[in-house]
Amino acid sequence: MSQPTYPIRTPRLTLRPVTLDDLDDVYAFQSRPDVVRWMLGAGPRTREQSLSSVTAMAGEDALRAVGDCLTLAVTTDAGVIGTVELVWRSDVDRTAELGYVFHPDHGGRGLATEAAAAVLDWGFGEFGLHRVFARCHGRNEASARLMGRLGMRQEAHHVESYLFGGEWADQLVFAVLDREWRVRAAVAAG
Repeated sequence: MSQPTYPIRTPRLTLRPVTLDDLDDVYAFQSRPDVVRWMLGAGPRTREQSLSSVTAMAGEDALRAVGDCLTLAVTTDAGVIGTVELVWRSDVDRTAELGYVFHPDHGGRGLATEAAAAVLDWGFGEFGLHRVFARCHGRNEASARLMGRLGMRQEAHHVESYLFGGEWADQLVFAVLDREWRVRAAVAAG
């Protein structure tokens, strides 16, 4: 089993496991059409659906086996403003997938980038990952920009690769290697 030492602190954020007490904050963004717009098979959630989601995320506090998801609440003085997750995809290849969801009222200030970078620091550092990838809908420009700010390179543009809302959709795939992440971190440190 592997998990970060909680909480993870950044200059402006605290990342910690999701708890049932986070329901109101999580429902505040999961219920918004603009938040779930690019999520496969997801519509705005009811409070009961958000309770199920929060209950599931509350159990995702460590990586115990391939396929597990580490989901962390991203908090400020305003409460939970989003979640960031790392899904362990391969032990042999030391690979994981990054995901994130943030309340749009907190956008435009680099908070999602700061939170995702903190999870990547842990994944490449303590957890020993070799490669982290992330995917988004081909028209989800905000997510693609976030991956670019993280230093991830676009590795693929899969044309009409999956059904999304009854239509064929493109998917973008971005990735970063541990050595690339270390260089980025060294440059950022000055």
